[in-house]
Amino acid sequence: MGERDGREWRDQQRHAVRAHADAEARRKAAEQAEAAELVAWFVAEATRRGLPTTRLVARGYDGRRHYRTGLTGWYVDRAETRAVDVAGRFHLLTVRGGLRAWLFGVDPEPSPAPLVVGAGGRDGESIPLRTLLSRLLNGTGEPDPTTRPAAPRG
Repeated sequence: MGERDGREWRDQQRHAVRAHADAEARRKAAEQAEAAELVAWFVAEATRRGLPTTRLVARGYDGRRHYRTGLTGWYVDRAETRAVDVAGRFHLLTVRGGLRAWLFGVDPEPSPAPLVVGAGGRDGESIPLRTLLSRLLNGTGEPDPTTRPAAPRG
């Protein structure tokens, strides 16, 4: 392989890697937009139905300690580590704790909501965000056929 051939091959590889990264970024942005739409729908529907909110609490990474937050909203999983606040922001409620956090509380930053909660986790448990939010709305733990069509489709 000559020097020119090697350069062309490297350029093609660089181009392919860039194209792949760009496609992945577009896919991720589309998923985040769809998940944000689902969360906004959930907040509007929960407010309309009068679904009670709760003061959200964060847990330390060790899972033993709890820390106050200034957030109000709804936990979306049984472990109470993920929540949606009344402003329609998704939060992961696991934080680095410590004395300061215990004394003053914590302010978890919102994060992009995933379309599939738990995807890629080690325990193999994953569930679509739409299902979690629908279950929370109907309070039975099972999806409500009357709420599913109203949820935005992607």
